[in-house]
Amino acid sequence: MDDLAGVSEGRFRATGKRMTNQRRLLLRILAEAGGHMDAREVYDRARQHDPRLSLATVYRTLSSLKEAGVVRELHLDEEHHHYELDGQDGHSHLVCLGCGRVIEVDSRAFVDAAKAAGEANGFDVAGAQVELTGHCADCRRMETK
Repeated sequence: MDDLAGVSEGRFRATGKRMTNQRRLLLRILAEAGGHMDAREVYDRARQHDPRLSLATVYRTLSSLKEAGVVRELHLDEEHHHYELDGQDGHSHLVCLGCGRVIEVDSRAFVDAAKAAGEANGFDVAGAQVELTGHCADCRRMETK
């Protein structure tokens, strides 16, 4: 089993919830993807292993994993949400408004800024997740042509 999937399974079990075969399968799929997937992509991959799995079960399972804090739901575009394992690695996202490309960036600077803003306002910031939108270099080059 992938290390991140195993760690995520352990974190999920620590919440006192039961680890089902569907939950284990989705954790493995998300770990193997190594990035962001929408529910339909997760469903399509999961059906290769369990043809009886329904899309509704995938949504319920993702919701359960999200509530337990092992999966992050990302709002990277207006059409649908994306999911990734929350490896607690401190990354944020740059989302291109032109092509939809998602670039992961280190979040330390954002977390430091959020903590400073919190301290200035008597607020204890536990963490920060930032999604910045704009246009990637490829889309900017296309606009100038």
